[in-house]
Amino acid sequence: MERDILVIGAGVLGLSSAYHLKRRNPDKRVLVIDQLGGPGQGNTAKSAGGYRNVFASETNYLLADSTIDWFLHLQGDLGYDLKLTRIGYLWLLGEGRHGQLEGAYEKMRRMGVELRTLGREELGRLIPDLVTGLEGDEEAELMGLEPVDVGVLGVKCGTVNTDALARCYESMFLKLGGEVKYNTAAKGLILRPEEELGIPGEPFIWQERNVVGAETSRGEIRAGTTVVAAGAWSERLLDPLGFDALMRPKKRVMFVFRDPRLRGLMAVEGLNEHGVLPLTHMPGLKIYIKPDLTEGSFWMACADDFGRRFGLEDDPQPESALYTDNIYPALVKYLPCFKDVRPVNMWAGQRAINSYDTIPVVAPAPGMIYVGAATGNGILKSDALGRVVAALHAGEEEAMLYGDRPFRVADLGIHTRDVEMETFRI
Repeated sequence: MERDILVIGAGVLGLSSAYHLKRRNPDKRVLVIDQLGGPGQGNTAKSAGGYRNVFASETNYLLADSTIDWFLHLQGDLGYDLKLTRIGYLWLLGEGRHGQLEGAYEKMRRMGVELRTLGREELGRLIPDLVTGLEGDEEAELMGLEPVDVGVLGVKCGTVNTDALARCYESMFLKLGGEVKYNTAAKGLILRPEEELGIPGEPFIWQERNVVGAETSRGEIRAGTTVVAAGAWSERLLDPLGFDALMRPKKRVMFVFRDPRLRGLMAVEGLNEHGVLPLTHMPGLKIYIKPDLTEGSFWMACADDFGRRFGLEDDPQPESALYTDNIYPALVKYLPCFKDVRPVNMWAGQRAINSYDTIPVVAPAPGMIYVGAATGNGILKSDALGRVVAALHAGEEEAMLYGDRPFRVADLGIHTRDVEMETFRI
């Protein structure tokens, strides 16, 4: 089988890349393959589906803010129901950590990030279930928990339904004449010499070598350009070529709660138009809580890093002890409404972590483009990254992000990398 462009991976990065490649190359045959049975069924489906433009790195801000504007265009102007809910992102902080981030806040505001700062008293009034002061709580002091002195609310932030987004990308791609093949696993990339001599053992080190497609569970698929957008699985395809993806897979676990005792968090006025708790990051714990308005539930995850191993798992399983033994004892200090509340569901996914600078990679190799290492931010940067892939394929120095915002393609490369490091890290 032969195609002009082969995209490996039908998550949001693969489908966004395929859509923009086909949009810019209507006469080329673009094929997307995925080992699973439908669009976005891998780690895209297992994410929290949050979006935010709260970044101090101009690189991150451009990728995220332009993608959010694209989401708003898809839903507001083109009629795709992405179930966007602009509930905001709320970071709860102690006074010391808040003070350390003053420089980041100032820079974000200059770039156009809309932030709202709330004091302890206002937080307590708006979120009655939240305990802000832990003074005198010996157990909290023993655990090293800090009081909540400040809340920083990102306004142009919220959630998107990941399944709806993946199906939207797929639909737009198919309408342009694109092609998808599910239940088709890529087993390896095919490396061939630029000029084949028919000698056993090719390609040799003295020959120019190109990726010319992939060996799949349905046989060889040859392509002029192969786009590797396989997320956490990308290393299995790239490691045999000696191509460094700047990424390591790491498991993340999501817990779901639905309990009458949490009703107060679904009735929080004054922070967003929906009258619910924003997607909230608890102070110093790497724990965040997201309300799901369609189900009336809450999703919770812990983005801990040090102490949690890297490793690719074909079928990652959640660990209930992560909640009962680790998250729960600290969580109930801040939100006593969770006392004796247990998850009704849980699942595990994998994030493609770029530990160096946390910013995605779009990098070329002969016959190939790699897009990934999004560090859990693939959804909220998906449109921008798809446009960068299409511009790289076209040999252009700049990609035009949505809203006519230019972005230098080489900045997301590996050997040409020039990104601004993120300083807003909590």
